[in-house]
Amino acid sequence: MESIDKEISLNFKLNNHFAGRVVRKDLTKLIKEGANVPVYVLEYLLGMYCATDDEDSIEEGVKRVKKILAENYVRPDESEIVKSKIREIGHYSIIDKVTVSLNDKRDVYEAEFSNLGLKGVPISSNYVKEYDKLLMGGIWCIMKMDYYFDEEIKGQSPFHISNLKPIQMPNMDIEEIFEGRKHFTKDEWIDVLIRSTGMEPTQLEERVKWHLLLRLVPLVENNYNVCELGPRGTGKSHVYKEISPNSILVSGGQTTVANLFYNMSTRKIGLVGLWDVVAFDEVAGIKFKDNDGIQIMKDYMASGSFARGKEEKNASASMVFVGNINQSLDNLIKTSHLFAPFPEDMANDSAFFDRMHYYIPGWEIPKMRPEFFTDQYGFIVDYMAEFFREMRKRSFSDALDKYFKLGNNLNQRDVIAVRKTVSGLVKLIYPNGEYTKKDIEEILKFALEGRRRVKEQLKKIGGMEFYDVHFSYIDKETFEEEYVSVPEQGGSKLIPEGQGKPGHVYTVGHSDSGMIGVYKLENEVVSGSGKFDKSGIGGHRGAKESLDTAFRYFTSNAKSISSNISIKTKDFLMHISDLQGIGLTNELAIAEIIGLCSGSLNRPVLESLVVLGDMTVGGTIAKIDEFANVLQVCVDAGAKKVLIPVTSVVDYQTVPVDLVIKIQPIFYSDPIDAIYKALGAD
Repeated sequence: MESIDKEISLNFKLNNHFAGRVVRKDLTKLIKEGANVPVYVLEYLLGMYCATDDEDSIEEGVKRVKKILAENYVRPDESEIVKSKIREIGHYSIIDKVTVSLNDKRDVYEAEFSNLGLKGVPISSNYVKEYDKLLMGGIWCIMKMDYYFDEEIKGQSPFHISNLKPIQMPNMDIEEIFEGRKHFTKDEWIDVLIRSTGMEPTQLEERVKWHLLLRLVPLVENNYNVCELGPRGTGKSHVYKEISPNSILVSGGQTTVANLFYNMSTRKIGLVGLWDVVAFDEVAGIKFKDNDGIQIMKDYMASGSFARGKEEKNASASMVFVGNINQSLDNLIKTSHLFAPFPEDMANDSAFFDRMHYYIPGWEIPKMRPEFFTDQYGFIVDYMAEFFREMRKRSFSDALDKYFKLGNNLNQRDVIAVRKTVSGLVKLIYPNGEYTKKDIEEILKFALEGRRRVKEQLKKIGGMEFYDVHFSYIDKETFEEEYVSVPEQGGSKLIPEGQGKPGHVYTVGHSDSGMIGVYKLENEVVSGSGKFDKSGIGGHRGAKESLDTAFRYFTSNAKSISSNISIKTKDFLMHISDLQGIGLTNELAIAEIIGLCSGSLNRPVLESLVVLGDMTVGGTIAKIDEFANVLQVCVDAGAKKVLIPVTSVVDYQTVPVDLVIKIQPIFYSDPIDAIYKALGAD
């Protein structure tokens, strides 16, 4: 009963303080199901005829909107009937999406209609000057069409546009928002924003509400780069396709530099200059026809500018990347990184992902169900879109400075990302700038979490360059430092805690691609005649040679290791698992010698141990390449102890302190020393 009262109160407040600016969202849903037009088109009409809480007026308004859509909205399968009506009556009003291009041979602008199927319809240059988005991507309009055929003018369409009106709010008074916001609590205002996008906040968990708000930040913040990957059916692209006429969704992923940034031949700026948000649907399919496409995109994401020819161009469009994660989150964290669904030429490019200001955890957002869609009042989406657009002119990036200081693990890019997110969320929730220290702290935690999620993946892709991931903020009054973590980090580790089985050993080494991977060697000793059977290596010659080196050393030195090891009456079975799927390594000899001894003596290695190092046939221990990066992979995999050759002691001294304190190093001088220390022998 209390929740119903709250809804009535919130609906009353909205209609009272934003009269004519709100609409009951179930009306949108009701008509949307019967007409395939964007939400902002429907709500523009509903706002004209149904912006009231009087049931009779609403009913009358809905009838009128349905009549307009029935008579004027052009359905693709009825395009010929509509064209016929225009011809027979002489003039007719239609609702359609219009795209305009310049016909330079005839020096006229020509319109193309999305559903009507007409091309080459002349359109006044006045409309093009006033609404330049007609030239790129097109906009939905209400138009009065005329028809007159002149047989003397060949090649010209007999259809003409005598009146055109984009389906957008005619004006926006931002002071109306600032004043109206004062009458709502923080929670009420968040609910209003979420309902305005069509969702029902009472059915959503608190964190999910914040994720939905973060989807809106690119609409209010200039040059904001955000990524959301998650399961299918969670509404990732809905906001950018349906909610705002100021954003464009690039479906399919394939694009060109000319289309996205700047066309050298026509000297016209691309999508980033014409839209507030350019969203890429299905990131796995992003593909540039130009070789320099990704580089130009990286430059733009970093600075908001790009160079084409001799010119440097600036634009303010935010970049949004949405896509699907097709495997379990746990598996992806274990074996790869959370940017893995991106195409191959981006997936391992740390510089590209370092431009991301926020990573929305799409796996935390539930799949859309009927009860998640609201029947309550919310802003007409066009009104909300204009409010968002107006807020792009303002900034709250310094809002945190009054109360907090950022920790020393944040580099310049991290600081910019966090400030942009704080600014965007303040614009959404406290547009009039009235907030408390507690309000900013709540926002700051989310801002740090989203950027840290990016940084955690960069650490996996780029190694030690990105090891500073312990994000924190310091209270300027109390000087207390608070650390912010990401929920999915820490989950199940590749190297489990507790005692392992005898013969089982973990090692970390370089694959053929240069990536550093985690490998598990499982050795089993059975009755036999001294054979060594290996599985899991496929045709990897380097891994086979390294394992054979280990077995030869083991058989030659078995008696000096322990008199309890029998070679001739046993067979040795070994299976290797590439735990991250990046390809096998050649650096297996020391780990395998330890595994053979552990299995033979039926004695497990130390808990949570990773064995590092490789050796030659003669027993010479090799130095470890990229030592700090290798150690970072050990820590990420869950290692608590690391067996390290003394040849790497010098490198150990250069490892960052944050990393050193997480592991117990155990140094060994030769293979036999490594065996004793790995098995915990005195």
